[in-house]
This record gives sequence, C-alpha cells and structure tokens, in this order.
Amino acid sequence: MELGCASCGACGLESCSGCEEDKNYIDTQKKEIETPDNRVVFTKEMKKTYKLLAPTMLPMHFRLFAEVFRKNGYDMELLENEGRKAVDCGVKYVHNDACYPSICVIGQFIDALQSGKYDVNKVAVIYMQTGGGCRASNYVSLMRKAFERAGFPQVPIVTINIAGLEKHPGFKVTVPMYRDLLNCCLYADLMMTLRNQCRVREVRKGQTDDLCDHWVKKLSKEIWEGKMKYSRVKENMRQMAADFALIERSPEQPVRVGIVGEIYVKYSPLGNNYLEEFVYKEGAESVVPGLLDFMYYCVYNNRLDFELYGMRSDSRLIWKIVCNYFEKKKNDLNEIIRERGVFYGFSSYKHLLELAKEHHCVGMGMKMGEGWLLTSEMLELCEMGVSNIVCCQPFGCLPNHIVGKGMMRPIKARYPDANIVAIDFDPGASRINQENRLKLMMSNARKG
Repeated sequence: MELGCASCGACGLESCSGCEEDKNYIDTQKKEIETPDNRVVFTKEMKKTYKLLAPTMLPMHFRLFAEVFRKNGYDMELLENEGRKAVDCGVKYVHNDACYPSICVIGQFIDALQSGKYDVNKVAVIYMQTGGGCRASNYVSLMRKAFERAGFPQVPIVTINIAGLEKHPGFKVTVPMYRDLLNCCLYADLMMTLRNQCRVREVRKGQTDDLCDHWVKKLSKEIWEGKMKYSRVKENMRQMAADFALIERSPEQPVRVGIVGEIYVKYSPLGNNYLEEFVYKEGAESVVPGLLDFMYYCVYNNRLDFELYGMRSDSRLIWKIVCNYFEKKKNDLNEIIRERGVFYGFSSYKHLLELAKEHHCVGMGMKMGEGWLLTSEMLELCEMGVSNIVCCQPFGCLPNHIVGKGMMRPIKARYPDANIVAIDFDPGASRINQENRLKLMMSNARKG
C-alpha cells in the first residue's frame, strides 16, 4: 500500500499544496499500517525503585547469580513459590500447546504477582534467553499476553541474552558482570557435583547440605566485597573440595543415575517434580552435567555457524577466543575435582565434541534446543559407567525429543548395558506414573 497525496494519489507529501491539507489523512494511514511496539520498557529510573523477580531453575546457581545483580544495583529476588499451584496458574494463562517450561516459568511469575506479596506497579520480571530456535526465545511474547490476561500489563519483562533480542535502558549486563556470573557458575557447578557425590553416602545426615549453605553464604559475602579475581575463585574452589572431602562417607557405592534433558526440566525442581530429591530418597546418586556445559554449547554453536555454513565470518576469531576461555575454565574445574582422589569429574569439552562426531549418532548441525550436547551427554555418562540415565522430556519440545528420545536406540546399540528411560513432563502427567517408571529403572539397575 502506497501513502501518497489523497487529492492526486501520485505525489509525495511535499509535491503539491493539496498534500498539506491531507497530512492528517496520511498520518492516520501510517498508524493503521505500522504495528507499534507496546512493550513496557525497564527504565533507568525503574532500576532504582523496582524489584526484579527471577524464576528458580538451579537454586544454588541462581542464589549466587542474584548476588552479582544486587552488587550491581538491581534489587533481585528469587521466587520460591513452587508446586502444583504455580503450574496450574501457567495452564490458566498460557495456551496448552506451549512447551511445558514456558508454562512453569510464566505460571510461577503470575502466581507470585497474584500473591499480594509485591507492589505490582513497582516490580519487573527477568529470565534468560538463548536467542536460538528454541521456543524459549519466544517466551517474551507469550509472557506479555499472559500478563495482560492476568491483569498485569504494566509489569516490564527483562531478558538476559547475548543476541540483542530486547534492550532496556535500565538494564545492562556488563563484561565484568558476565565474568562474575561465569565464576559463580564454576562455584555452583562444583558445589552441585560434590553435593551429589557426598550426600547419598554421608554418615551424618544433613552434613552435606549444611556445608552447601555455608559455602553459598561465604561466596555471597565475597561477591559483595568484590573478591572475584580468578586466583581467588580457584583458591575457594580448592578449599571447597577439601571441605567436602572431609565429610565421612559410607564405602558402599550406590547406584548412579544420570540426569539429562531439556535444560529447564533437567535442573528445575518445579519442572521435574523434584527429580534429584526423589533419586536421593531412593538411595541412588544423581549425576548431573553442569550448567557450564550448556553455556559452552551456546557459544560453540557460533563457531559451527562458520564451519558448517560460512556464517559469522567477521566474528569467528572472537568466538574461538571465547570457546578457548570456557575450555580453560572447565579444565581447571575438573582438575580441582579430581586432585583429591576421592571425587570424579566430567569430560573436557574437546572430548564432548569428539563423542558427538565419532559416534555419528547426531550431526553437529543439530543446534536447536539442547542439540548435539544432549546426545553427547548421554554418551559421556555411558562412557563414565553411568549406564542408568533419565532423559527429561518436556511437552512441546520437538528438538529435545529428536536428540534425546530419538537417540536412545543408537546409543544402546553402542552401549548394550545402557538403561535409559525417557520421562515426559507436562501439566497433565501423573507424578505417580513418573516415579513408578523411575523405580522400575532403578530396580533393573540394582539387579544388574
């Protein structure tokens, strides 16, 4: 549709005197054609007065992440409202064809806003976006519609992403903040790994969780004090490993259960019905790859764009440097885990890539959702001797089903002892059925 003079229909706005008379008419046409951006922006003034609500995915990780944001002037609070009520709230305001993680996250937000605990005119919500082909990159539009339906259209929605999907003048993650967040991820990945290896075997019950709480408080204090140089981080990680090594543990080796899947239901107690807690109560040890692996996967995919498709040629050197930076951090983490001789670590990133390429289960061009990383994690666990694997499958996540459930058969062909079970998570799934399938898997594991 062309916007010209209403009198002659051919000239531009300033081509004849008649155009000036019809300027209002043309402006009206423009408004009808252009779709205005009606999103609520998080302003610099809001940073001073608004509270930022964050969903809970990895409790220990997010507690440390929140301290980094508080240190930089953001009043961030992690939501603790969980359970069926939050999920039901998501089902009420999100279309039932949406993926299960979006239902959980949006439901937790709306449930918190409806609780009366917060001033809904002085609060914003925040969550992470990958910027990839996953539906999670479209949560913002889903969330805005849900917030409008629930009566909270004024609540700003802030996202953390490196793809530049949305910008807010009052919110910015600086390079030093990214560095601190990465160091916090190292802390929390180490703590999660040591906790899982100690907790199920501890002689004095509760000692492992008490030590985790001690370290979270200690590290939170250091974040506030600005003690985040990498030399200090490595010193703390070594001391953390030493403290966990002092926990008296039973010599009996429990059944080990690997947990993989879509990132939200893999980690979130709300999304996976407290899966790690259930495994612990069954007397088994959870083996969960760290969040750092997923972060590396997101970064490495930018290198793959150049290697496979010739894209991002102007930034390929930068992404190579960033990948090398991540690889160094992962190698340091593994070294600290193993140097005591009582804990086991995970594969290097180089080996993870080799697993995906050598076994030819899935192509490296599979980069949607958890992509090749999910298949590599299952292969890694089998190689480590963790043959009992739970693959968490959320409703509505097609990429996850392809690289997760779809790869179970070729993985079992390479590792005949692999005992892999796919557990579906969605609003209508029965928790009892999920737990019964897990009990059957562990029963078979104990027989083996």
